[in-house]
Amino acid sequence: MSKYAGEEVLVVRRALLDEMGSFHGILTEQIDPVIARLLDPTHHFFMDRAVAEEDPSHKQLIPYCIFRCGDRILHYTRGKAGGESRLHAKISVGVGGHINPIDTGEGRVGPEAYFAAVSRELEEELIIGSKRTSRIIALLNDDSNPVGQVHLGIVHLVDLDSEDVASREDALTDLSFSSLAELRGEAFERLETWSQHCIAHLAEHAY
Repeated sequence: MSKYAGEEVLVVRRALLDEMGSFHGILTEQIDPVIARLLDPTHHFFMDRAVAEEDPSHKQLIPYCIFRCGDRILHYTRGKAGGESRLHAKISVGVGGHINPIDTGEGRVGPEAYFAAVSRELEEELIIGSKRTSRIIALLNDDSNPVGQVHLGIVHLVDLDSEDVASREDALTDLSFSSLAELRGEAFERLETWSQHCIAHLAEHAY
């Protein structure tokens, strides 16, 4: 039986991304209209995850939330309990996950369902004792590897008042904060590809 048995995830057709302008890595320019189309219910739908993971003609939409306190970034090691075995033991700076039908409860659609998914994922994965503010800063696409070929990231930057954050899940281990300089140093090669793109971008741009 598939480890994704019964799970459905929100996807868009890869052709939609190509139509709007395909890209590699981080995209920050004029992303609002692109995100609006991605989150338009006429352009996305739910698909069996086991199928979606092997189908690069579709992109699974993934909120990818980066937590920052001052100049220090939250990171963790992906444990074996995580759903994506291809990322186990990698260091990640992104917290989030798939958008599922449960997020459309109470009649939510489009952006409302998307942000409900963001809230649900963060609640499931982290205990956050700090005040926070959040904003979307980028889109993230990397077709250089099998994981990236079937996912499209929406990057959120979450600024915290303190480092009062703990993990709720075994999938997030060794939770800690490090400076951008440290993450750009020896740790960089251990970062998953999406995190490498994000850290490189944050190191070069002020937010």
